[in-house]
Amino acid sequence: MQRKPVKIDLAVYPVAVRSFLCGGDLYDSSSSPDATVLFVNRDDGFFVKSAAAGALANEAAMTRYMCRLGLGATVLAYVTEKRDWLVTRKVRGHDCTFQRYIERPEQLCDTLAQILRQLHNLDGAACPIQNHTHRYLEAAAKNYRARHFDAQFGYDTAAQAWDVVRQYGHTLETRTLLHGDFCLPNVVLDDWRLGGLIDVGNGGIGDRHVDLFWALWSLRRNLQTDAYRRRFIDAYGRSDVDEERLRIVSAVEAFG
Repeated sequence: MQRKPVKIDLAVYPVAVRSFLCGGDLYDSSSSPDATVLFVNRDDGFFVKSAAAGALANEAAMTRYMCRLGLGATVLAYVTEKRDWLVTRKVRGHDCTFQRYIERPEQLCDTLAQILRQLHNLDGAACPIQNHTHRYLEAAAKNYRARHFDAQFGYDTAAQAWDVVRQYGHTLETRTLLHGDFCLPNVVLDDWRLGGLIDVGNGGIGDRHVDLFWALWSLRRNLQTDAYRRRFIDAYGRSDVDEERLRIVSAVEAFG
C-alpha cells in the first residue's frame, strides 16, 4: 500500500472527522480516482476515506457487518454531507501484496482459498446488502449504455461481452456472502492468519463466482503468473467452481 506524506487543511473536513486527523503523521493512501484515502499514523492507525455524497454508504454498512462477524475493520465514523467520509481503524497486519506473503506463493494461494471458502460458508441472513446480483447486473447495464467498456477481461468488444451478459446474466445466483472485490490488497493477514477484509463496499449476498473471479484475477496480476489458478480452485473446492459462470462474471466486469 502506497503512503505519501501529505499536509491538509482541517477546515475542509467535517467536525466529526477532524479529531481523527490530529496528533499523527498523515499519508495519502489513495488507490482509486473515485475516492481519497488518508492514513493517520496515530495510536493503532486510522484510515479516513472520502468520496462523492452517498458513495460510501454501502461500504460503511458492509464494513460494520464484517466487523460484527470478526472479519473486518472497526468503523469509527461515517458522515454524509456534500461528500461522504468514512473513518476506520487500521486492521492489524499487512495486505497480501506484502513481500513476505508474495515470496511464498503456494502458501499464499492456499491461505486465500481457505479464507474465501470460510467467508462463503457463513450465513449471510443479517447482511445489509441482500440483492448484490441485481445491483451488479443493473450497474453493468448502465455502464453498457454509457459505453464504458474494459477489454482486459477477455472480450474484444463491448457487443461481444454484452451478448454474454444479456443471455446468461440471469443465471448468476444470489445466495452467498461476498466480499465483492476479493483481491490481494483487500485481504489483510497477521502472520498468515486473517487480520481482516477491507474495502468491502461491493459486497453483499450474490454469486460466489464474483469473488472467485477476482481472487484468480488478482493472483495472476500480483504473482505475474497464472500458474496458481488450478491450485487455488482445488484448495477452494473444485466441485463448487463453474468455469462458465466465471466467464459470465468476466463479461459483467468488462462493464465495471
